[in-house]
Amino acid sequence: MPPGPRQVSAVSNRSTWTPDDDDRLRELHTAETSVRAMALDLNRSKTAVARRLAHLGLSAADRTRTAAATHARVTDARARRATLRSDLLADAERVRTQLWAPTVVFNFGGKDNTYEERTLAEPPHADKLKLAQTVNTLVGAIERLERMDADQGVAEAVGMLDGIAAAIAAAADRMPDPDLEATPAP
Repeated sequence: MPPGPRQVSAVSNRSTWTPDDDDRLRELHTAETSVRAMALDLNRSKTAVARRLAHLGLSAADRTRTAAATHARVTDARARRATLRSDLLADAERVRTQLWAPTVVFNFGGKDNTYEERTLAEPPHADKLKLAQTVNTLVGAIERLERMDADQGVAEAVGMLDGIAAAIAAAADRMPDPDLEATPAP
């Protein structure tokens, strides 16, 4: 299948920015347009747009939208993992009940390739071993998912360290500079 048309292929090699370009760039920035969309609109490269934004004293990216989107993705992933943990737990319970449930064993064989089956009170030992291993694998997966979502106080520790660093910086700013103090005359 041939690739679709590329929108970025029309990037200009212009190096000068006109006042109209700057005005349009300011409009797009005020509208919180992405750098990529600005570049397409102005027929410039993303790098050129980012540099011009910096030249005009404008921020190339508003991180609040990115942070909000990242937070939403993290929250969605956490919810999906919670659903997966619940489903895996239900699977482990279903498999575990098979350890003690009646089971049908069967075989094809003989010179006539006949089918034979029997119902046993519980699975044979080798099948019980495989079922137990499956339960163990499922429980291990549940534990790994739980560890992913365990906070373990990291956020609070980072916040505390940031506070300590800010306090140290503020205290250092209030201290007199020994290099600026006058030395007594002899």
